[in-house]
Amino acid sequence: MLNVAMLSKWHVHAADYARRLQLHGNVKLTAVWDEQPERGSEWAAELGTDFEANLDTLLEREDIDGVVVDAPTSMHADVMVAAAQAGKHIFTEKAMALTVDECNLVSAAVRKAGVKFCISFPALTRPHQLFAKQLVDDHVLGDITLLRIRNGHDGALNNWLPEYWYDEKQTGGGAMMDLGCHPMYIASMLLGKPKRITSMFHYFTHRAVEDNAQCSIEFVNNAVALVETSLVSYKTPSALEIYGTEGTLMISDDTVRVISKNFDVAYPGWVSPNQLPQEQPLPIIQWADALIHDKTMPFGLEEGTKLTELLEAAYIAHKENRTVEFK
Repeated sequence: MLNVAMLSKWHVHAADYARRLQLHGNVKLTAVWDEQPERGSEWAAELGTDFEANLDTLLEREDIDGVVVDAPTSMHADVMVAAAQAGKHIFTEKAMALTVDECNLVSAAVRKAGVKFCISFPALTRPHQLFAKQLVDDHVLGDITLLRIRNGHDGALNNWLPEYWYDEKQTGGGAMMDLGCHPMYIASMLLGKPKRITSMFHYFTHRAVEDNAQCSIEFVNNAVALVETSLVSYKTPSALEIYGTEGTLMISDDTVRVISKNFDVAYPGWVSPNQLPQEQPLPIIQWADALIHDKTMPFGLEEGTKLTELLEAAYIAHKENRTVEFK
């Protein structure tokens, strides 16, 4: 049995993570900590677990094998370094941390302690993204010239996100730091090392952080990614488009179309695949299974750091109104 502590209910996904772990069958939630004790105490009562107001005291407990970090993003580095130093395995909500320097601190602590780490990249477990990666890896589309990804909803427009979601001190940013993480890590997976980035952020609802955002990223392989995200768009169809020198892939919601010079001559036009790759378990489940069965973690320190590298540069590009080059 894997014993897990929930470290804060701050993130909007925290309750779902706890529910999925409780349904796992081989996981037991043993304790809750929260930077807001009243919220944490109430949540612990709902989950039927202990509440501990002091993080260090909780991390000293021997009946905790791993922790799920859903604290404010600005607290991630401190919380995860402490967890690693206490010998606890870590699952964290994205983003890993606000800066690459913070990610490096976490990575050093995790490696020194020899614990396992996983970050939540759920889009990389889904059939459409797995199919896209398969086409890129197999060079079916030729050399990739343009990638466009869109991910959005109307959470800021219709006020169904918590108000602290717009507190930059806690979140580090708005739409791009939240929903924008998904297209960012997809772009990183498909295109590799970034070369430079520009940003266009907008404040449609006049909050302290952006609610509508776009980044243009050039990669070392000469591909360009257009990353679009929004908290003010109604019924936004997810979009993943990949344009290459020998083919094109178009995905919108559940519609998948691809055309390629590399297809059999009998199929010269657009086709929809009869079968997509099998959906993988969500990262939170893969993390738990990896700990229970001593398997390799799916999305680790390197992937988490690469995401933060893109996000940190995106916000610098926006705030300083310039193109940021990667080292």
